[in-house]
Amino acid sequence: MIKRFLHPFTVLLALLFPGIVFAQQTEKIDTAIVSKIKDEGMNRSKVMDILSMLTDIHGPRLTNSPGYKKAADYAKSSLESWGVQNVHFDTWEEDFGRGWQLKKFSLQNLGPVYFPVIAYPKAWTPGVKGAVAAEAVYLDIKKEEDLNQYKGKLKGKIVLFSLPTPVKPGFKPDATRLNDSTLLQMSNADISESFGGRRFQAPTEPQRLAYLKWDLCQKEGAIAVLEASPSARLEDGTVTVSAATVPYPAETPFSKRVSSYKANAPKILPQVVVAAEHYNRMVRQIQKGQTVKLELTLETEFTPSAPGYNVIGEIQGTDLKDEVVMIGAHLDSWHSGTGTTDNAAGSAVMMEAMRILKSLGVTPKRTIRIGLWGGEEQGLLGSKSYVKRTYGERLDKAFPYDSIQLKPGAEKFSVYLNMDNGTGKFRGVYLQGNDKVRPIFRNWMKPFNKMGASTLTLQNTGGTDHLSFDAIGLPGFQFIQDPIEYSTRTHHTSMDLYDKAVEPDLKHNATMIAVFAWMAANRDELIPRK
Repeated sequence: MIKRFLHPFTVLLALLFPGIVFAQQTEKIDTAIVSKIKDEGMNRSKVMDILSMLTDIHGPRLTNSPGYKKAADYAKSSLESWGVQNVHFDTWEEDFGRGWQLKKFSLQNLGPVYFPVIAYPKAWTPGVKGAVAAEAVYLDIKKEEDLNQYKGKLKGKIVLFSLPTPVKPGFKPDATRLNDSTLLQMSNADISESFGGRRFQAPTEPQRLAYLKWDLCQKEGAIAVLEASPSARLEDGTVTVSAATVPYPAETPFSKRVSSYKANAPKILPQVVVAAEHYNRMVRQIQKGQTVKLELTLETEFTPSAPGYNVIGEIQGTDLKDEVVMIGAHLDSWHSGTGTTDNAAGSAVMMEAMRILKSLGVTPKRTIRIGLWGGEEQGLLGSKSYVKRTYGERLDKAFPYDSIQLKPGAEKFSVYLNMDNGTGKFRGVYLQGNDKVRPIFRNWMKPFNKMGASTLTLQNTGGTDHLSFDAIGLPGFQFIQDPIEYSTRTHHTSMDLYDKAVEPDLKHNATMIAVFAWMAANRDELIPRK
């Protein structure tokens, strides 16, 4: 170990401001353990094997679906085989709703020119009986008066529901990495924290019109509804798809709406999302006076409503075993791809980090726990449930969210580390406005500085499971990641497949998570709170 000698001025600061200097000077790095973790994580990694099992074999993993159950079983048995303790399914306090899986699907344009249509059904859509051939009708509706011209014309038809999605050649690359100027800008950013939540917004005319269109299709007896893949950022046949729409009048509060996965969801029409290029082609055919005839096969299966569940396991600590360091990612996914970058990549990294830590042959002071969450895609449901039952909850439902009730377990909680931004390499950490952890994380990142990870930003990042911890004041963090193709190609799309994963990045991430978890579990104090 290299000895470091303090400058006399530093000694003076220590006398004047002991708390501040203490935090910066005594954050030790166990270089021997870090070397072992890096050697195991970079040279004997299993992360791609884990990822392939979660995606190629057990993907997709729609919440409460048979695919999710198989993936959870695989994660549980794998963690147990590595010696992780107390591995179990952590059941939520309430029913999630129905499971769903796609059994058979095809969509073909039979005329005026035959072509197989690139498309994917929405999750929790009902099916149709057998192969159905029907004429397509395009709802060219821009105002409420336009509805009248389609009355009596939709029964037994397949409806092209949405406007075409503009598509242009893509001159920008899909895959990118963060450049130095962007990282510097993040480092210099101020706190950007907000707990504003969802505020009421008056319904817009397009929202009202959309409901009237859905209502028309249902009442007129349409066979199925087709929509164009919505995002103009995607082309080349990529489909963005999520849950089936349950139409409600625009004035209906969100609290009064029932999602399509709920057992008491009202009857809805079969719904399919079509690649923008193919959807646009069919619209143009109809606009040129051609009769478009489609053949649709859509067989789906629902499973009974049941509580959702997470996968939890731990490496039990020694003298501080009642104190907890937690790592995690969401296990569930959408269903058109195999959920690789969103978020089998995160789950595989966290599982690999636990495997690496078990390979060390030593035990941390604090317990290191893994959480693989269900229901993230439906609103962080799995992690919210776990945090509420284990650590506490916010009692108020509106801004400024200042009524927090903590359980005794919160006093023993140190930190939660999350991954959910695709396959890209960790470049640093979003501090969620907690500047107290800056000197701690800066020291922990030193072994990874030359590997490209050195940025700390006070900015927060939303939309994933660290927010469940952060919402009640517990330290919860998400890592800054290279975007690769996440927002341009794989997020919630049919192209979210194993081939899009970057092996060196995932090895790097798993190794860095293992180091952070080990350091947090063995430092003198719990991670400071903001």
